[in-house]
Amino acid sequence: MRRAAKIDANQNAIVAGMRKLGASVAITSALGGGFPDLVAGMRGRNLLIEVKDGNKAPSKQRLTSDEHEWHEAWRGDVVVVRDMDEAKELLDGC
Repeated sequence: MRRAAKIDANQNAIVAGMRKLGASVAITSALGGGFPDLVAGMRGRNLLIEVKDGNKAPSKQRLTSDEHEWHEAWRGDVVVVRDMDEAKELLDGC
């Protein structure tokens, strides 16, 4: 049986902030297997987003081996965000 997915402490705030800015956001962190934590839609674009807690030490912000493998195999973009400022910048680019 698979363990419950770890959710970064800032994920809920980032999701709420992105939704407030007009994005649709699906929380996908429970899928596991390295799949990104969030799938967001903004202005006709789809975004795959890995959330890391920017308040943690850099060593604690690294991708897990599953995440690294998934990101390497994916033939599209996956973006890592560490705080709401980075999430807003990502959405502003849509």
